[in-house]
Amino acid sequence: MVQASIADGRALISTDFAENAEGFVDITIINRNMPSDVAGATVQRVLETETYRCFALLGLPVAERAAVIMGRIEDELPSLMEKMDAASTLEDNRELLDRLTSMTVDLERSSASTHFRFGATKAYAELVRLRLLALSERPDMGGPGLASFLSRRFEPAIRTCATVSEREATLAQKLTRAAQLLRTRVEITLESQNRDLLETMGNRVRLQLRLQQTVEGLSVAAIAYYVASLFHLLVAGLEPVRARVEPELLTSLVTIPIIAAVAFAVRRVRRHHIDADPSLS
Repeated sequence: MVQASIADGRALISTDFAENAEGFVDITIINRNMPSDVAGATVQRVLETETYRCFALLGLPVAERAAVIMGRIEDELPSLMEKMDAASTLEDNRELLDRLTSMTVDLERSSASTHFRFGATKAYAELVRLRLLALSERPDMGGPGLASFLSRRFEPAIRTCATVSEREATLAQKLTRAAQLLRTRVEITLESQNRDLLETMGNRVRLQLRLQQTVEGLSVAAIAYYVASLFHLLVAGLEPVRARVEPELLTSLVTIPIIAAVAFAVRRVRRHHIDADPSLS
């Protein structure tokens, strides 16, 4: 039972803050010598104190539900960090990142549902304190007063909501740091794989270039051979030329110029394609 002297000793208040059969809280206010306007303001402050107290305590069940979710995440987080330390493959890191992302989503979902209620609890608690101060309570009744009762029964609930809110923020920071660390490890692994892939592609390109150069050399030899053969057939079929110079000697003399001309023509064709498409270089 709470009994207190309020309004600078001009009124008495008595209540047990327990619901009656109709679901209401009985509050008795005895007017000693208050004017009507002061009495009305005092009753209004008492009603507002009880109303705001009830509104503020709506955050306690929300805090208890959020604490269960955070407890599950906090219990799982250390084992997940140990798995992160032992993970060595990209697939392991991706699985851990997926699990960490799922935990972050659960926490953010809980935080989104509690953020407004915790803010309202804080605001209503401050209003309760202001209304208690405005009641001008005097501790002269020998028993627990309003301020004393609320400090034992009301303030712990408010501190619980504030603690859960701070706990949510701290846990969110831990999950964010862990996710950043894991993403960094995944990115480093991917970059290492990309580097190895690029090196392999570079070796393959160099091999293709060497093969292309070899094919070009063979092409020059083949084309020069066919041109020289045609030239030999041509001079062998000309009677005036054959009578003066042996076709084999003349063919051997023009072989080098033919090879040079064919090589120059092949190089010109290759340069033309490179200028049209630089990626071929």
